[in-house]
Amino acid sequence: VQLQASGGGLVQAGGSLRLSCAPSGRTFSSLVMGWYRQAPGKEREFVAAIRWSNDSPYYGDSAKGRFTISGDNAKNTVYLQIDSLKPEDTAVYYCVAGWPTTVVGGSYFYWGQGTLVTVSS
Repeated sequence: VQLQASGGGLVQAGGSLRLSCAPSGRTFSSLVMGWYRQAPGKEREFVAAIRWSNDSPYYGDSAKGRFTISGDNAKNTVYLQIDSLKPEDTAVYYCVAGWPTTVVGGSYFYWGQGTLVTVSS
């Protein structure tokens, strides 16, 4: 499974952004897909994930309220909508996929190349 993330860019604080991630290669209905992010000088942080089988969303503590993860089975694409962006959301956002034992903050087997989100104040 290869993951192609897109949608990052420079945005002003208060704005919105939608990241997309499309897996290529063989995929599985049991797959969990999601996002991690890593801000400059900080550790990697779990953002959100979704199960393909039932569209159940999962969020990390920092993502609750302003982040929405969704999946489009027809397009085989996962989206991360980020609203009311803050400068502290500035990070490289990585698309991930796998079959983690624990979805929130778990270990994902597949990682995309990352897309940079920069929020200006």
